[in-house]
Amino acid sequence: MRHFARVSAPKLERGQSLVELALMMTVLVLLLAGVLDLARAYYSYLALRDAAGDGAYYASIHPSWKTSADNPDPDNITYRVKNAAPSGGFVSFTAATVTVTAPSISAGNYITVTVSTSYRIITAFIGGIVGSQTLPLSATSSAKILSPGP
Repeated sequence: MRHFARVSAPKLERGQSLVELALMMTVLVLLLAGVLDLARAYYSYLALRDAAGDGAYYASIHPSWKTSADNPDPDNITYRVKNAAPSGGFVSFTAATVTVTAPSISAGNYITVTVSTSYRIITAFIGGIVGSQTLPLSATSSAKILSPGP
């Protein structure tokens, strides 16, 4: 029968694994936070693109109903775009800039809706890479005018 001698680590190496884990966990947590922040930015862009598309399709039926300034009337393109954000609090387009352009409001022409907003980056090192803590997001969608409207 063989007996194996018990090998113990020298006193200088005790706790080395804990220090390595602490250093690597810091790096991994920062990396994960950056990935989640960029995923949120991509989600915001997709929601912005969908809002521009909703506005363009609404504008194809009602091209003259562009805006009503601060009037909360849902029967205009700007209101439809700003309130197209999905519920849940991740995305808000209340401060977004909505631009509606068309060469002329007649059937067959295209109407274009452009939505621009700023995305606030939470992770500090992503802001350092990008150069700012805000990231400008913009989406454009066009649709053919189906009826010139009333």
